[in-house]
Amino acid sequence: MITITPAAAEQIKTSAEKGDMQGLSMRIAAKRNPDGTIHYGMGFDDSKLDGDMHINAGGIEVIVGESSHLLMEGTTIDFVEIEPGTWQFIFMNPNDANYTPPS
Repeated sequence: MITITPAAAEQIKTSAEKGDMQGLSMRIAAKRNPDGTIHYGMGFDDSKLDGDMHINAGGIEVIVGESSHLLMEGTTIDFVEIEPGTWQFIFMNPNDANYTPPS
């Protein structure tokens, strides 16, 4: 299961509106790096491929490709202020070698 926080869902909706992408699903991909960490990608997509997993998370239609299913299991996506004025999506994923649960 993938969880999208309210802050991340709001930012995804805002990005869809600004980019005139309303009605498209959010495709999320993950790939394991040689050091065990995970690289993520996300973008709006209207394609449907064999093996895709379709879920609704935080009011967002999400597509996860077959090769990313296991890597994304248990992931929470949030949109946070990393530094003052600098916001970004973060992936809290227990499958990532560098994952530390929030305290």
